[in-house]
Amino acid sequence: MPKYSKTAEAISKLSPEQYRVTQESGTERPGTGQYLDNKKPGIYVDIVSGEPLFASSDKFESGCGWPSFTKPIDPAHVAELRDATHGMVRTEVRSTHGDSHLGHVFNDGPRDRGGLRYCINSASLRFVDRDKMEAEGYGDYLDQVEDIR
Repeated sequence: MPKYSKTAEAISKLSPEQYRVTQESGTERPGTGQYLDNKKPGIYVDIVSGEPLFASSDKFESGCGWPSFTKPIDPAHVAELRDATHGMVRTEVRSTHGDSHLGHVFNDGPRDRGGLRYCINSASLRFVDRDKMEAEGYGDYLDQVEDIR
């Protein structure tokens, strides 16, 4: 099993926006994220640690302004924490090994797919195209990615 971790080198390669979102628990402006409209088959990994987070086959159009997913590709890579900031109580989502702020999870997702909506900042993600997954070490997750081409 690959080792995923937060390193100084990975942090140094982040753009200012990626740093603000992942390391300072920021939120990108709605409708501005690089992956909001991505419909390619593949997986989304933590921009810091590389740990696999979400599959394209679990992505859906929620209309919230951020990429939305029904579930993590591997629950062991996603931590859920109570977030009482901004005058409300929500559930924050962080990567387990990279400790990157990803976004939040809500219970207003598609009922027929579990009812959850993982509302995730594009700035916390890196997309790995299905055709490159094996070469980049994510071949174990190919069966979780539908070929939608």
